[in-house]
Amino acid sequence: MGKKSRISYLLSLFLLAGLTLAIGCKSKKKLSKESPAFTVIETARTYRGTPYKYGGTTRAGMDCSALVFHSYYAVGINLPRMSVDQSKVGQKVKLDQVEPGDLLFFATGKRKNQVTHSGIVTEVDRDDIRFIHASSSLGVTEDFMSNNYWKKAFLFATRLLE
Repeated sequence: MGKKSRISYLLSLFLLAGLTLAIGCKSKKKLSKESPAFTVIETARTYRGTPYKYGGTTRAGMDCSALVFHSYYAVGINLPRMSVDQSKVGQKVKLDQVEPGDLLFFATGKRKNQVTHSGIVTEVDRDDIRFIHASSSLGVTEDFMSNNYWKKAFLFATRLLE
């Protein structure tokens, strides 16, 4: 094999290895630090560890709708205070089309078709959707839609940011 053939062969091998790695990796949409969605998510993440308090709106304790309210307020969007009312704002999107910054709405507890809980999509890849919310047991935390509890409780998603 000549020098040019070996170089061509090695380049082809390198390209094939690179493509294989790229296809095998999860694809995450990178957010620009200037995007409103980035600001919404980063604002929400500053509340991680805040304990859950029904009706709470401060770092001493907050509920899910307060987390959504404060996170969107950081980009100048003034949402209603309750999840059920927040769910009526924005454009509905299919779960397989959600993007970071979109809102997820759930029916938890005994109310099977009524919005009782909300969260903000933080990451999307082809295997799962990660979202931040105020959990009654863990406080502000991130979870995955692949969790059976959230999968069963999910109602719909909305988009406020373009």
